[in-house]
Amino acid sequence: MSWALLLALCALLLLAVQLLRFLRGDGDLTLLWAEWRGRRPEWELTDMVVWVTGASSGIGEELAYQLSKLGVSLVLSARRENELERVKRRCLEISNLKGKDILVLPLDLTDTSSHEVATKAVLQEFGRGQVFFNSLRTELATYPGITVSNICPGPVQTNIVKNSLTEEVTKYVGNDGDQSHKMATSRCVRLMLISMANDLQEVWISHQPFLLVTYLWQYMPTLAFWISGKLGKKRMKNFKSGVDADSSYFKFFKKKHD
Repeated sequence: MSWALLLALCALLLLAVQLLRFLRGDGDLTLLWAEWRGRRPEWELTDMVVWVTGASSGIGEELAYQLSKLGVSLVLSARRENELERVKRRCLEISNLKGKDILVLPLDLTDTSSHEVATKAVLQEFGRGQVFFNSLRTELATYPGITVSNICPGPVQTNIVKNSLTEEVTKYVGNDGDQSHKMATSRCVRLMLISMANDLQEVWISHQPFLLVTYLWQYMPTLAFWISGKLGKKRMKNFKSGVDADSSYFKFFKKKHD
């Protein structure tokens, strides 16, 4: 067998393996490689101060729990102080952190006038912090000590649908429907921690077919526009009927990760 043929076969095998990983994966290929061969969050994220916004529920809440288990000092922010206190108590229960290691800092991110005061409060409490603002990515290019990670999750099992507003601004949907086809929040957060540990600048986290659609938007936007237009009306109809927007026609992709 010639070397050229052997190299060609190896290339085809590598392509087949990557295709299989993509079809079975729940993140982009760079992220999955980092999970397999990259740095572990348990090695890289200890002895840090992490400011978690939206920490009262969903992804932010789970992020606080997993970070607390790593021994990370936390700043917990959201609008509902009572919920932040609940999350803090849970973090203390499942970790070796002490009360002084977690700062509850109520914050409404839409109130930009409060950002400077909140940041000063964090620095006064801990003297440092790891804070990321994606809108500053270009401006921070001349500061090599700052890494911006853009996390792009697909459908995740949270209360985001349940807490969404209807056509009446005072009325909530109140029903999050069947979420079994969505990614477990714990799995999403684990992949987020891996991206942080490996300084990945952008990651896509999702089950199929949502991950495939993300790739289409990146590389074949015209086709992605066409598909979104076809599915958009159905998704809105499902949502208004109290059914999860995607569950009714993506059941054949259903799988569970935790």
